[in-house]
Amino acid sequence: MTLTDINTLIQNDIEAVNQLIIDRLSSDVVLINQIGHYIINSGGKRLRPLLVLLSARACGYQGTDHHLMAAVIEFIHTSTLLHDDVVDESDTRRGNKTANEVWGNAASVLVGDFLYSRSFEMMIEPGQIRIMQVMSEATNVIAEGEVLQLLNCHDADTSQERYMEVIHRKTAKLFEAATQMGPILANKPELESAFIAYGRHLGAAFQLIDDVLDYTANEIELGKNIGDDLAEGKPTLPLIYSLEKGTDNEKSIIRRAIESEGIALLAEVTEIIKNSGAIDYTKKIALNEVKLAKKALSPLADSDFKSALNALADLAVNRSN
Repeated sequence: MTLTDINTLIQNDIEAVNQLIIDRLSSDVVLINQIGHYIINSGGKRLRPLLVLLSARACGYQGTDHHLMAAVIEFIHTSTLLHDDVVDESDTRRGNKTANEVWGNAASVLVGDFLYSRSFEMMIEPGQIRIMQVMSEATNVIAEGEVLQLLNCHDADTSQERYMEVIHRKTAKLFEAATQMGPILANKPELESAFIAYGRHLGAAFQLIDDVLDYTANEIELGKNIGDDLAEGKPTLPLIYSLEKGTDNEKSIIRRAIESEGIALLAEVTEIIKNSGAIDYTKKIALNEVKLAKKALSPLADSDFKSALNALADLAVNRSN
């Protein structure tokens, strides 16, 4: 099952979410409309809202609140992107200039805040305290993950365990919340743990492949600058593994790159990473996360929607952007 097949399966749901996003982005403050539409329409995968829709349908949900929650998840994700690009001083995302590059840091942060507050305004509409519990916890954990990542920046002694903790908080937590919406909306609490595990492992796999692509992808296809992680001093798994397995000279180069020299050593670091087996190692960890994600869905009855969720897990690791 391809991504096109998956989108076709829930085409009506996707169209409803897209319209809802446009409607709820509306503000009488012109700059909010400009920046909000700029980043929402900049070609993202919309993977997280897709997970809300599929999880709800896989649980047999027949209402429309999954459209609302899919839009909420996309708003929260978009707000984190706006804030991330300011913190990371990024100038390119999805092949376009970042909002902070176009409008400045202050505007990007404030519009990110607007999207956060709008998402909370929307998530009360289904009238379920469980939704509020899950989403408020998720946003808090994501914020903690951002701070942990900041603490790891330029720290060449970051362990694989510390790195995976950042992944689980910063990336996987929103995947987890997205998939958890399905059993909550369908009133099937017995399936929540399965969807939590699926989302957590899928999110980890997705981020691990992102970290691989930062050293292996085509820049145009990737939609951002190659080596951004290194430029920001982020010790991702390919770097951590290479530090463990490299020669003394290679370890010295990677340590210098993480701690201070960054992108200036990109060519050398990339060569070391490829020769060390770090790419294959990181992919192996990602594939294991996918295996765990698919296994988590075993309590779920077979359906086209379950097949789509399994296919999405495979697509998360077999991609070029």
